[in-house]
Amino acid sequence: MERGFRFLKDKRFHVAEIYLKKNERIEALAMVMVLTLLVYSIAEWMLRKKLKEAGETVPNQKKKPTQRPTMAWIFFLFRAVTEVVVEIGDNVHRKVSRMSDTLWRILKLLGPECQKYYEGEV
Repeated sequence: MERGFRFLKDKRFHVAEIYLKKNERIEALAMVMVLTLLVYSIAEWMLRKKLKEAGETVPNQKKKPTQRPTMAWIFFLFRAVTEVVVEIGDNVHRKVSRMSDTLWRILKLLGPECQKYYEGEV
């Protein structure tokens, strides 16, 4: 469990800026953090499992193929993806831009539940 929370030391998460006084709020925040870590761990495990089953790899930070990426690295790869929404009258067009082949492969491995957020128009 401790290993999972080491990201809290990262300045990008601004955890040190959270000030809570009531025990109920501290407990609620702890519960949210534990649930978040659980989802993060399951996603990482699932992606690694799917990569192994498919015999696929993704590039790691050093551009070398790996079947054991961290979700932090996968999130970093998705950082450039943007959603473009154009409204013309009553018509709304939504497109996702800056998706690489690697990101599409990752989404395909994660399944249609994840793909649906990146494909098609509204």
